[in-house]
Amino acid sequence: MKRARKSPVGLEWSDVLALVAELPGIEVSTSYGTPAIKVKGVLLARLREDGETIVVRSPFVVRDYLIRTAPRVFFLEEHYRNYPTVLVRLAAVTGPRLRELIEDAWRAAAPKRLLAEYARQSAG
Repeated sequence: MKRARKSPVGLEWSDVLALVAELPGIEVSTSYGTPAIKVKGVLLARLREDGETIVVRSPFVVRDYLIRTAPRVFFLEEHYRNYPTVLVRLAAVTGPRLRELIEDAWRAAAPKRLLAEYARQSAG
């Protein structure tokens, strides 16, 4: 596995894993033969075959906003048009922005028990 870069912009898969490590129920897995993160079997994000882009679950309205406001970071290919996902260029995204996007995907997919556990963790 490649070493994580220290730059605030430009991430690698190991950085993505570190960003979401404290979210309860995160599963490091695979999807379509590439590394992925899931919660209770639901895909949150996966590394694409190019090793430079990740697919992140995102509501259509959020996806459209991200692409419109930051097209150097977020984009879409025709294959993903009908799926609630956005493509993210790891070389262009910041850690906090990606963390927020994946946490939102986690919140939408995680069971109530895990949401409550995370709320307790965050409060104390």
